[in-house]
Amino acid sequence: MAVNVDTVYKTVLLILNKEQRGYMTPDEFNKMGTQVQREIFERYFEDLNQQVRIPQTDMDYADRVEITDEKIAEFKTQAVANGSNPFTLPTDLYRLGSTTYEPTGYLPREMQRVGRNEYYNIKRSPLTAPTTNHPIYLYENNELLVYPTDITSKVWCQYVKKPTDPRWGYSLGSVGQFLYDSNPYIDTAGAIVVGTGVLTSSITDASSSIAVDDTYPGLTTTVSPAGGTGAILEAVVSGGVVTSLSVTNAGSGYSVGDILTVSQIQLPGAATPLTATLVANNIYATSTYGSTDFELHNSEQTELILNILFYAGVVIRDPQVVQVAVQETQRDEANEKS
Repeated sequence: MAVNVDTVYKTVLLILNKEQRGYMTPDEFNKMGTQVQREIFERYFEDLNQQVRIPQTDMDYADRVEITDEKIAEFKTQAVANGSNPFTLPTDLYRLGSTTYEPTGYLPREMQRVGRNEYYNIKRSPLTAPTTNHPIYLYENNELLVYPTDITSKVWCQYVKKPTDPRWGYSLGSVGQFLYDSNPYIDTAGAIVVGTGVLTSSITDASSSIAVDDTYPGLTTTVSPAGGTGAILEAVVSGGVVTSLSVTNAGSGYSVGDILTVSQIQLPGAATPLTATLVANNIYATSTYGSTDFELHNSEQTELILNILFYAGVVIRDPQVVQVAVQETQRDEANEKS
């Protein structure tokens, strides 16, 4: 139920360019989009707090508490806590919900969150001392300190995660224009860009004398120096020589300067192995390739566009764009909260 990043960007550009008011580069859009998404996301919790104090209708699709909770539900998740007491929380955590101890073969036990003063009082009394059936925890320094301390695993966190930053990925066209890359951005460290022909310009030995002109998928590689793993390539052979080299699986752990080698046995009749040397534009983290949609509920598309236009008006110093965006945003908010 995400909002397509390409739709939002092109709509913003259309509105800005309608009267030649300016242009927004993909990098500017990505930064503004990240800021706007975070603002809308953080407002959900204040909206929910406001709506629970107001009588709600019981009609379908009109209960504002349920509507707001549905928007937050996009980010609700769970994960096992790392470590062995104290436990480290997931890195994408925004707000912690419940925590459970789930030993193998037993039903989950929800743990009670306490403060330091409560903890000392609970420990003093033999009747309220924590047990594996009724565990408690302190939440400090982004860690869970669980009691009794013999609980060293099987602790789960139910939480609201932070939204992933949006990204409008692109390649450069023949005249320098930005061409949208709809392939998902892969955030894994050292992942190679996936796509047709993306490694063609990085070929250092195209091999030769390959017996059959064809497309060769599923090619595995060795890497020098060692480090990266998991990349799968696809080669197109014409005239006995590799003319196009694509990536179908990104792998991980690769670096600029790594040499990928496809053995001769995978290319029948090849005189030499096929090799390609990775450059900055071949790695997701150092390239402009790969896109990430906005993670907000799809009903937020209008809000996203208006708020990005507001920031765009500030950047290009056009008070009219700012004024129109602010007015439309205020009108929407007033309608939602009245």
